[in-house]
Amino acid sequence: MALEQIREKLDCIDEQILALYEQRMEFCEQVGKDKVKTGKKVYDRKREEEKLAVLNEKTVNEKNRKGVRELFEQIMSVSRKLQYQILGEHGVYGKTAFIQLEKLESENARLVFQGTEGAYSQQALHKYFGDSKNSFHVDTFRDAMEAIEEGSADFAVLPIENSSAGAVSQVYDLLVEFENYIVGEVVLPIHHTLAGIPGTVFSDIERVYSHPQGLMQSEKFLSEHRNWQQISVENTAVAAKEVLKVGKHSEVAICSEYAAELYGLEVLAQSINNSENNSTRFIVVTNQKVFLKGAKKISICFEIPHESGSLYHLLSHFIYNDLNMTKIESRPIEDRNWEYRFFIDFEGNMSDSSVKNAIRGLRDETRNLRILGNY
Repeated sequence: MALEQIREKLDCIDEQILALYEQRMEFCEQVGKDKVKTGKKVYDRKREEEKLAVLNEKTVNEKNRKGVRELFEQIMSVSRKLQYQILGEHGVYGKTAFIQLEKLESENARLVFQGTEGAYSQQALHKYFGDSKNSFHVDTFRDAMEAIEEGSADFAVLPIENSSAGAVSQVYDLLVEFENYIVGEVVLPIHHTLAGIPGTVFSDIERVYSHPQGLMQSEKFLSEHRNWQQISVENTAVAAKEVLKVGKHSEVAICSEYAAELYGLEVLAQSINNSENNSTRFIVVTNQKVFLKGAKKISICFEIPHESGSLYHLLSHFIYNDLNMTKIESRPIEDRNWEYRFFIDFEGNMSDSSVKNAIRGLRDETRNLRILGNY
């Protein structure tokens, strides 16, 4: 048979498949309306597995078994999404318990950041809230989360990812552990400087202090000064503070210009980090389930069965509802080997019907779905 004849046959078959698909979806729509009345769950995993097993047995050509399963998994997945949409049209959504606000009550809020005076986190705090006097710092990210959970602070500012170093995994884990929620974000350009006590010259320098990432991000600059001893400290502001405390021309810090100015250090070299486009994204976290009316990004996390295709099928909820996913991260689940928790950011507002539909579907088809915030 010639290629053109084969293509004509395929076109004919495709038309039949299309007609049958549309007929099937009409019945699925009726199923959805019935579930509005009865309150039955959309996702019936047991029934779907039984049906797939029957279809597998009826498949004549062994080569087609995997393809048939994937085809019908997709058909059933689209059927569920249509049913979620119908439930949404009838006002049947899963409860999120988030309250929409016109603005954050932050004028007299108590603010907390991790680090010490002069830390990049403090800069991010000032960039988001303005030059607030009502702020304090703590030693660890956990301390900051505990402060807002127990009410000694209203908002915490925490780094979540760096454009060159990647995700701050500890903060992701703490978002799962604590009942705290993201209400804002701020992106801070990172410009490391080399700073020492006034009068320091390069020939004096023997030791350089910084956070491990500050040292790593300035690797190219430091490679030109291999005789300098590199000393890791808790953060870049601590490095500046240590240089001031020692008070010797032989000691310098890699820190922000903000920290250098705060501790009275002289900037010896500016923008020494490897990448000129280095930025850190900080999140603003509170212990209330709230989101702003104009919020445009949603962060969620969930667990999935350790099975082939699980993530593939779940991500289709974003495609079906025309939602743009902007980020995905995974973290291992403690005490469960080779199982992972996924963190996803996508565009939208929790008042949008498309977002409600997607979250409803994800809640039914994942384990331990959590909305981490809309901001």
